[in-house]
Amino acid sequence: MNWIYDTHIHLSDLSYESYLPFILNSMKKIHLKACCVSMDYTSAKTTLELGKKSDLIFPFIGIHPEKANDSTESILTLIEENKEQISGIGEIGLDDTYSDSDEELSRQEEIFRTQLSLAEKLKKPVSIHSRKTLDKIFKILPSYNVTNVLLHWFDGNKKQLRDAMDLGCFVSFGPVMVYSQDKQVLLTKADKDKILVETDGPVRFSRCFGYKEAQVSFIPSVIFSASKVLGVTYNELSEILEQNSKSYLDI
Repeated sequence: MNWIYDTHIHLSDLSYESYLPFILNSMKKIHLKACCVSMDYTSAKTTLELGKKSDLIFPFIGIHPEKANDSTESILTLIEENKEQISGIGEIGLDDTYSDSDEELSRQEEIFRTQLSLAEKLKKPVSIHSRKTLDKIFKILPSYNVTNVLLHWFDGNKKQLRDAMDLGCFVSFGPVMVYSQDKQVLLTKADKDKILVETDGPVRFSRCFGYKEAQVSFIPSVIFSASKVLGVTYNELSEILEQNSKSYLDI
């Protein structure tokens, strides 16, 4: 049986705290591993603890663009101190909606570049938040030798997807792909060896997901829907995704 991967989920979020043992048990049952990403120092510490509790968790720690104005030195130190334990650096990136001035945007970019430098130094994959900033990120990435880059919840257009493929980036698709025709079209245009799946939990999704916070158990539905879009069987796509996930994580 193949392992399936949720390549971007915030299991450190407080909304999961009361039933984490149930989530970890579910992951065992459905043969799933998860890249648990962080937002700030507090969530990074929780993520590290989750990684110690279960070998099904790949801990990613980093500074989300929303948190770029917070004190960042402690989390950068945390990355260095736990370089052997962490699987990657994330969630990092850029997002204009979290800034009110050019100065704040510059701060975001400074923190983003600092973390890309760390990923290059430590040879770690990165999970990138790129809402409405893809073109800017495409200009920045070639300056760093970070080979395993995930543009999580890819939300660009067809040209931007092609640019992502040309740069060798992975792109991930989540529960919204189950009912979004636009996302399904993008999925068909992506290189098959660069496709990953995620939930971005605890984000809530509509339609068949009933606005419930995302669970790792959504992943089989995402894979099933993607397999129909791509014209392959569930098992065939599961094998592809397992290899892609291992390639991204360098395992």
